[in-house]
Amino acid sequence: MQGKRSLLKNHVADVRLKKGMRIKELIDAQRSIGGFSAQHMIHGIDILQDMLEDAASFNFLSFPADIVATGLRGMIADSVKYFDAIITTGGTLDHDLAKAYGGKYSIGRFEADDKKLHEMDIYRLGNIFIGRDQYGTAVEKYFNEIMEDIYQSKDYKGEYSASEITREFGKRIKDEHSIIRQAYLNNVPIYNPGILDGAFGTQLSLFSQDHAFKLNLIRDELELSNISFDNKVTGALMLGGGISKHHVIWWNQFKGGLDYAVYITTASQYDGSLSGARLTEAVSWGKVKEKAKYTTIDGDITVILPLMFSYLELI
Repeated sequence: MQGKRSLLKNHVADVRLKKGMRIKELIDAQRSIGGFSAQHMIHGIDILQDMLEDAASFNFLSFPADIVATGLRGMIADSVKYFDAIITTGGTLDHDLAKAYGGKYSIGRFEADDKKLHEMDIYRLGNIFIGRDQYGTAVEKYFNEIMEDIYQSKDYKGEYSASEITREFGKRIKDEHSIIRQAYLNNVPIYNPGILDGAFGTQLSLFSQDHAFKLNLIRDELELSNISFDNKVTGALMLGGGISKHHVIWWNQFKGGLDYAVYITTASQYDGSLSGARLTEAVSWGKVKEKAKYTTIDGDITVILPLMFSYLELI
């Protein structure tokens, strides 16, 4: 442990706000305030900057589907080009496809009467309201239009991995603000180990009943394995936990762990969940290197990510 003088050398300073203060100025000013989670966010910004500037680093972006239902969808789509691979969950395809074809999601309330919403054919995702016709039926309609086009194309293969079929959708989606579309345009693969868990996956299952179509889930796992063994340096920005986070750290353990890692979560570590687990726990598994640059940021992604991306000008 450091000595007393060393531990007390960085003094807390009062931040003074001023009119017209820019985000970069505000965050730089926060470096000396000693503010609790603010320090973790600033550390995360610095790690993310180092990670993206390291030309040798293969960088992952992972996130669950819920944030795609928010306005962060556009921000994530714009940032796709800064990463080498995406790992996400089944519902990401649902929300991205629904919004790509004009689906309107509305600002609601956490405290809404869910029985009344059900009677009005309104789904609630946190404090976001989604009309049934803007989600389920819309996803079904546009899924079938695109899937039939894929099926009828001269390049149809019959068997696809999750990343391959997602790429085919990205090739055909017209919305330039779509995450799937931007991933296709920037040649960034989207790995989706839970692709069957949602509307998109259900439609794939139904499509396979009367079409010659197979989904090969193992192929993407082997690709992730190759990425792990082929890249000496890797990094990850992990937004939220669950299967998307775990797939990043799981495959990276086989190369000795991530070299850069930033994790944002609202989950508690005291139930032993993967979502709640801090990155220091991943060190014990060899999923993050002992000497890696890493931090866990406690907070809401919809608040923290815009600040981080704005500071780094990931536009």
